[in-house]
Amino acid sequence: MIDLHSHSTFSDGSESPGRVIELAKAAGLDAIALTDHDTLEGLSEARARAVELDIELLNGCEVSCDFEDRVLHVLCYFISDGSGPLQDELILLRGDRERRNHLMIERLSKLGLPITEQEVTDKAEGKGIGRPHMAAVLKDHGAVRDINDAFERFLGKGRPGYVKKSRVTIEEIIDKTSRSGGVCSIAHPYSLDLIAHELDRQVDRWAAIGLVGLESYYGRYSPELRTNLVQMARRHGLVPTGGSDYHGDYKPDLAIGTGTGDLLVPSEVLDELRERVAR
Repeated sequence: MIDLHSHSTFSDGSESPGRVIELAKAAGLDAIALTDHDTLEGLSEARARAVELDIELLNGCEVSCDFEDRVLHVLCYFISDGSGPLQDELILLRGDRERRNHLMIERLSKLGLPITEQEVTDKAEGKGIGRPHMAAVLKDHGAVRDINDAFERFLGKGRPGYVKKSRVTIEEIIDKTSRSGGVCSIAHPYSLDLIAHELDRQVDRWAAIGLVGLESYYGRYSPELRTNLVQMARRHGLVPTGGSDYHGDYKPDLAIGTGTGDLLVPSEVLDELRERVAR
């Protein structure tokens, strides 16, 4: 059993990279991918712990791409934490994230909400600052009921504290990932809110430009939805990848390896990804 989608404190997860590896080992996983948003910086810590616990770590990250009026999340695998085209792009994306964080905190403060940049930085332990940390600060002050309430009222798209961040296209990310020795998979495809035939058409187009995987075994999806996505992936010659999308306290319903309780990603998926990289 494997998990190819998890987050740590280097982006918007609540647990350190080392702790993510410990939880993966405790869950009985053979391998786990650390896929923090726009960064590979947590990999060195995760790798050291993975060696100690004898569990395979797959290098990865998650990147947000523009798609019409939506956000398309792309998981990038087998990326080294050295230099390369994708690694250079991640540096630019993190710079924009810092700009966005500053503007969002400024907006929230002008709305009269109890929040400062220092509080958010402290909540994130100085790294990977994002909206979940802002939500946590608001929750600590009693300004919102919980993390979801913060997003629904202030931080989600179209809400008064929201600021759009710069994004790249999926074509750019597939190209830069490939030139960096890796492969790409679409994360949680149903979050695009496309009807079935539109999603199928887009997956076909992305497969034609080098997409390798489609996240089919997703932590929050029903067995029926997972089956539909596996079939879609196979129709287009893609690998049906999968993972919990673990974020720790920021998505408390999702556990490493098992998602909401019934997730099981076959280890063969990782073998297929390796074969695609070797090609």
